Amino acid sequence: MAGPDLDPEQLDRYSRHIIMDEVGPEGQASLLDAAVLVVGAGGLGSPVLQYLAAAGVGTIGIADHDTVERSNLQRQVVHGDNDVGRPKVDSAAEFVRELNPDVTAEPHEVAVSPDTVADLVDGYDFVVDASDNFPTRFLINDYCTLAGVPFVHGAIYRFEGQVTAFTGEGPCYRCLFPEAPPEGAVPDCATTGVLGVLPGTVGAIQATETVKQFVGVGESLDGRMVVYDAADMTFEEVTVRPNPSCPVCGDDPIDSVDEVEYSESCAVPAD
Repeated sequence: MAGPDLDPEQLDRYSRHIIMDEVGPEGQASLLDAAVLVVGAGGLGSPVLQYLAAAGVGTIGIADHDTVERSNLQRQVVHGDNDVGRPKVDSAAEFVRELNPDVTAEPHEVAVSPDTVADLVDGYDFVVDASDNFPTRFLINDYCTLAGVPFVHGAIYRFEGQVTAFTGEGPCYRCLFPEAPPEGAVPDCATTGVLGVLPGTVGAIQATETVKQFVGVGESLDGRMVVYDAADMTFEEVTVRPNPSCPVCGDDPIDSVDEVEYSESCAVPAD
């Protein structure tokens, strides 16, 4: 089974994909041709980067403006003790390149903002939202939805995680959460803590949704959110319905993210 444009080393490396009827050489070739932007190289971004690189996603962009701190190492597994003080994008890109030489890692040491989001997202086929704050989540949703770029969202809190996908065929993040909660209503992990293994599970689901997107197999999480409770070891599914009045994907959407102030509530201003 030679496969399209796969050399002998690739046939060996990806053999467990290639022998699957649902993937095959064509599916693996699609992964090698794919370009994915991962926003965040922290707890969620770490397992996402590991599995996308191992799967052979050909181009992986990594966007993060933070440096590695020792307290990150309990869950951000693409960084090591020697990386403390180093830009996360550099240590993450180095990890990706060492894991799979087929993959081109593109570090973007920049904060995602209305001024940078277009340059970051344009040129990628898919976006993984592995960020840890509401302004970035809403901005990724709004820009990707308006630009027609599919993406997968993940979030974690203490023992709980959530994952959903948005392919453009269904609702968007604002259909579920029209605006951010009040400041301080959802404390961050620096305040409340987070189970170190939790992002591994949630990030792996995000990576799974990404791979499925390019292989073209199964049903996506578009229109559904999976909620995972690590303490009780339960998974629940929440239906996400399109909102015709949504200001981003509804009947009368905004034209640009420039119309939104991504601070405090991140709400889209009424006309």
